[in-house]
Amino acid sequence: MAKDQFSFDIVSEVSMPEVTNAADQAARELAQRFDFKDTGTSISQDGDLIELRSSTEDRLKAAVGVLKDKAVKRQISLKALSEGPVQPAAKGTYRQSVHVTTGISEAIVKFVKGTGIKVQTQIQGEQIRVTGKKKDDLQAAIAAVKGQDFDLPLQFTNYRP
Repeated sequence: MAKDQFSFDIVSEVSMPEVTNAADQAARELAQRFDFKDTGTSISQDGDLIELRSSTEDRLKAAVGVLKDKAVKRQISLKALSEGPVQPAAKGTYRQSVHVTTGISEAIVKFVKGTGIKVQTQIQGEQIRVTGKKKDDLQAAIAAVKGQDFDLPLQFTNYRP
């Protein structure tokens, strides 16, 4: 990078230990709450996939609500949780998967290029490096990206003036 260039990175990161903590807390709450007693409601996690099961769709939706509540309390953006469809499961029960989304979208690169701001973008693994000759251009790019909804929790890191 040349001396007269400034840069920052756009990333979408989620703390997986915090996701695990949120799922564990939600499972404990479901086990203790009276309104979930004898409904067979459970939460299990396998990496970035959380699966919820219950005997009724209403209890399943309530369990997803408990999970979201715990996630918010642990500073996990709800944009990082994408809910799958409610599906019938064995013995008249229902299940739903919640996927924890990380990584970036090429739509962000296209958006930044389409703004006309004099910056360059480059995808580097799980991040987008944005470079420019003026700090004001970088700040304008950050403001433009923040003003757009990409359905991802975005962070701006490694700001190098």
